[in-house]
Amino acid sequence: MSFSFSSLQCRWGAIVAIQAFIAVAAGAFGAHGLKHMVTPQNIEWWQTACQYLMYHSIAGLFVVLAASWRPSFLQSAKLFLMGNVLFSGSLMVMTLTDLRILGAITPIGGVLYLIGWGWIVRSFIKSEQTPTN
Repeated sequence: MSFSFSSLQCRWGAIVAIQAFIAVAAGAFGAHGLKHMVTPQNIEWWQTACQYLMYHSIAGLFVVLAASWRPSFLQSAKLFLMGNVLFSGSLMVMTLTDLRILGAITPIGGVLYLIGWGWIVRSFIKSEQTPTN
């Protein structure tokens, strides 16, 4: 069995793999470098940011693969990227700066995650309704 990826899928595959790389690097930094620099509450924010960044990076890889079957799946990768920037990004900046006002941005990222998962559901349902040859 072989897969053939479009250049768009390759680009998005690289983007989501970079996000996963960042999640691992940031997680290691949080576990070792930040522990003596910020409060335990801030460490919790950092860990949550890294976890959600990784979860949605892995999900992004799956939707890139699923786009071989139905291209509309790629929209979820875009939504997950925006969610990662706003959700994980705001938590990370909040951890480093203690600007709690950034907590107002975090839920927007969470909503983008939810829309991304909803888009996956939509893509599966649309696929089911599409007749096969």
